[in-house]
Amino acid sequence: MKTKVYDHKGKEARSIDLPDTLFGLDWNADLVHQVVVGMQSNARTNTAHTKDRSEVSGGGKKPWRQKGTGQARHGSKRSPIWSGGGITFGPRNERNYDKKINTKMRRKALLVALSQKMRDGQVLFVDGFETASGKTKDMQAVFDSLEKVSGFETLNTKKHNNVFFTVPGLTDIVKNAAKNLFHVSLADIANINVVDVLNHRYLVLADPEKTVEFLETKLTTKN
Repeated sequence: MKTKVYDHKGKEARSIDLPDTLFGLDWNADLVHQVVVGMQSNARTNTAHTKDRSEVSGGGKKPWRQKGTGQARHGSKRSPIWSGGGITFGPRNERNYDKKINTKMRRKALLVALSQKMRDGQVLFVDGFETASGKTKDMQAVFDSLEKVSGFETLNTKKHNNVFFTVPGLTDIVKNAAKNLFHVSLADIANINVVDVLNHRYLVLADPEKTVEFLETKLTTKN
């Protein structure tokens, strides 16, 4: 399939052929859901922890004698029904949330997500994205120009996760230029994943040839 490539002024510069193996796959909701849930589970930090009745302090002495007080029988103030007692079925930090995700599944889920974004008209290819100054105002000026492209009028909406912007070989200059743009998430193309693709409204991919070459090499080769 053919798609347009734009320059930093938001004008069509040329076109590029995209392989169907990268951007022409059918939507597979079950696969994408399984991979996304697995990745989010693996990224989960298990810090919440409660103490059960064997871990709370106190409780060595029976609160009162078994009979004759008119009160219910209790053997320890560590009981979960007592204030300050142990917690029943509370979160424990030894719980393992890791899920196994096959490499082929992870790769195909990313390609399926990219293909769907392409069909939805939410992928924008831009020529080399080097800003020599490394200043935020220069990077913002580029995104203001790209907003003129049909279908990307809301590219600069100040909303978190509005734009996922990838660059092959990410440099400190580009990092400095984009780090203060609230609505833009910046990453090297090598770190793109299905969760980031789905969590953002638009994808802005710099250096189309290098991007396509990387995706073909890393995601479609059989190993």
